[in-house]
Amino acid sequence: MPEGPSVRKFQLLTSPFVGQVVVKVGGSSRKINVNDLNALRLQDSQVHGKNLYLAFVAAEGPLGPTAEETVLQTEAASEASSPAQGGQEQVCAPQIHPQDKELQELQHSRSEVPDTAEGPGNWLRFHFGLFGSIRANEFSRANKANKRGDWKDPIPRLVLHFESGGFLVFYNCRMYWCSSPRTDPASDILSVEFHRGRALDALRAPDPICYTLLDQRYFSGLGNIIKNEILYLAKINPLTQGSLLALSDLEHLLDCAIQFSSDWLHSKLVNSLTSSEVSWSPCSDYSEWKVQGVEWVVTVK
Repeated sequence: MPEGPSVRKFQLLTSPFVGQVVVKVGGSSRKINVNDLNALRLQDSQVHGKNLYLAFVAAEGPLGPTAEETVLQTEAASEASSPAQGGQEQVCAPQIHPQDKELQELQHSRSEVPDTAEGPGNWLRFHFGLFGSIRANEFSRANKANKRGDWKDPIPRLVLHFESGGFLVFYNCRMYWCSSPRTDPASDILSVEFHRGRALDALRAPDPICYTLLDQRYFSGLGNIIKNEILYLAKINPLTQGSLLALSDLEHLLDCAIQFSSDWLHSKLVNSLTSSEVSWSPCSDYSEWKVQGVEWVVTVK
């Protein structure tokens, strides 16, 4: 199934449609009523590990803040509620500390209750199957005949047509409504907030290292392809117990995981987009990719 770098590319394809209204829907999905998406506005697009999250709101309502704007508003509210300088006291209503709120959200995101038990929400979660994909402004075509000799094009699970005339097509994916994205940047191997210490602790477990690497609680977005590649690069037997490996070997394995995932994403962005859609500006320790007006940062070591 698509791993972290592939889903990041999918998210990049959806970003240009954020803020637009869905004017027509289609697809074969039975998990949701696709007609419920008609006349809704795509408010936000987020990715965590192997999951893509799209937020929808009523089209007649104002466009709500994106995830980044919400964080900025929270920080501004925190600064405004701080005590005044110069010995003067401020009287204000009791407020929940932003850190406490973030802790509550993190605890909720780690809940074991499945999304289907939460009831409908305004976030649509996508988890892609073995050949799952997203296409923008085009449909997937059959490149070979099936076992019956028929040349049948793949049937999309969901098609969203937007007011601009563009459309998104989703193939081989499961969709569920949820109240909010289940995100933990500390476990996402492509996040700048990835927690190396927590990942190293997990790798020290007395379990085969190949099983630990697939644990999405610590290595969200890492799948069989990345696992096989980095174990080969690190020259480690997949069935070796993590507790038997030296700390230096585990650190090298973790470096391989981060570097390979970043390089794979870099390759996908370069190879899948034409030169007219991509502009590259080198910086000190990273490269900025701007695709169809969306800025994307790829770490390069």
